[in-house]
Amino acid sequence: MHIIIAILTIVLGIIFNLNNIEWMFILLAIFLVLTLEAVNTAIECVVDLVTMEYHELAKQAKDIAAFSVLLVSILALIIGLIIFIPHIF
Repeated sequence: MHIIIAILTIVLGIIFNLNNIEWMFILLAIFLVLTLEAVNTAIECVVDLVTMEYHELAKQAKDIAAFSVLLVSILALIIGLIIFIPHIF
């Protein structure tokens, strides 16, 4: 899902002819989300490697890692809105 949205954002950036500063923020947001998603996946794999049983700390580790992806995704959305809304209107 994140990659599809990233591709769509890049296509919109090309259509709206973003300037260098706008591209810098868009690319930073995209790579932040993708990087944190990779870290989230790594944390989930390590937790699964350590224990296959339900453990509250394992659940918390996975939930916190997923929450960090949510937070940076919200930031990316805000950055996208700040950049694209003026181009749309």
